[in-house]
Amino acid sequence: MATGIIIGIVALLAVLVVVIYNGIITRKNAVERGWANVITQERQKNKMIPHLEQVVAQFREYESGLQTQITELRSGIARLDSNNIDASQLQQVESSTQRLMQGLNIAVEAYPELKASDVFNNLMREIAEQQENIGAAIRIFNQNVEDFNNGIQVFPNALVNASLNKQSRITPFNDSEAEAGFEYKLK
Repeated sequence: MATGIIIGIVALLAVLVVVIYNGIITRKNAVERGWANVITQERQKNKMIPHLEQVVAQFREYESGLQTQITELRSGIARLDSNNIDASQLQQVESSTQRLMQGLNIAVEAYPELKASDVFNNLMREIAEQQENIGAAIRIFNQNVEDFNNGIQVFPNALVNASLNKQSRITPFNDSEAEAGFEYKLK
């Protein structure tokens, strides 16, 4: 009977060691996945923002050119004198008007909204959203790091880790620039 109790205790300890060992491995994998998610979000932002900036630049260039054409057209119309009939001057103004209208028709088909400010606002919203996603991924990573560190440091996990896993503590993500903005320092 005493042998059965000893075997039961040894079996229970073996199961406990296996559970702790597997818990440490699971937490380590969660940390690695969390960091990979941070990198993925940052990569997505870095790939997307240049494309958005290019679209904004195209809108800015188009609207700048459109403003120039409108200004030239207004100047041409202002030069027309109702007392002095100049067919060539009128033809130039009419030609400028047609070019402007053709450009507008093409632009309206390609770009339903011609306001670069809306595109800028959308770009800023997208950048803010990407930063929020990165911030969320970092928070998840830091939570996984905390769980992992707790998993290798608490008793009896620390004993199993020291003898079997030999995993080291992981440092959570830290932003020294952001930290510099606070007077409070963790001691």
